[in-house]
Amino acid sequence: MPFSLGELLVVTLIIHMIDTFAYAVRLNSVKTGQFALSVTLFNLFYLISLVAHTIQAPLIGSLIDSSLSQSIDPLPQLRRLILAATAGTFAGILFMPTFLQFFHRAVFNLERAGSVPAIVREAVKIRSPGRLLHYFTLPNKNMIRNLPFQKIPKELIALNALVTGIYTVGGMSAYYAAILVPEGHRLAAAASAGFLNTSANIIFMLFVDPKSSIITDQALRGNRPYADVKALVVFLMSAKLLGTFLGQLLLVPLAQAIAAFYL
Repeated sequence: MPFSLGELLVVTLIIHMIDTFAYAVRLNSVKTGQFALSVTLFNLFYLISLVAHTIQAPLIGSLIDSSLSQSIDPLPQLRRLILAATAGTFAGILFMPTFLQFFHRAVFNLERAGSVPAIVREAVKIRSPGRLLHYFTLPNKNMIRNLPFQKIPKELIALNALVTGIYTVGGMSAYYAAILVPEGHRLAAAASAGFLNTSANIIFMLFVDPKSSIITDQALRGNRPYADVKALVVFLMSAKLLGTFLGQLLLVPLAQAIAAFYL
């Protein structure tokens, strides 16, 4: 695939913005009690993220190939990609209230229409720009004021930041490691992205997801207030944003760790 830094930046931004929007599933499912429908609908957005991931990997590979052929260091461009991840996460946080309103309405329409194609057709029928602006809401202090942050385990911030940091640069570090190893090991080094991403997934599944799922399920059963889930989501989104900054620090050390196996 021909390399285009602009395309790569946009794809990376989209991936991280949609990943941030995933927290809307927790909020909407607790608010409406429609967990299964919320997950089903968000899978449509996740499909967009999967397509973006499919495009991203070859583009990063093309960036590395171009750097090797021109004997230049791709590190500055990789750091710009991480900045795009930060921008995408920030955009997801900024537009979360707006997305949540759209998502809530879409879940209601999904239950009424009975199929995803039906609500997609309805969504593209934009009657007026004013209708779109009706849903537009920016975050404000009142949304987080008096939230019970003290009831949310603080280690979730550090762990989710670590997971996000590894996830953000896993593929980039593996491809960058390909430059640091002898030519005969470059393919093996580039393929090590799966190892890094799997490590991040293990941390997430063992330490982050269980605790956040317990809070969400307790709220769904009415044993915890909705405010607890809002506090949880604010923590997780903040940790995700911090994690993209952490990715700047992890990029080279992770690449060097991979390269050490092949030197």
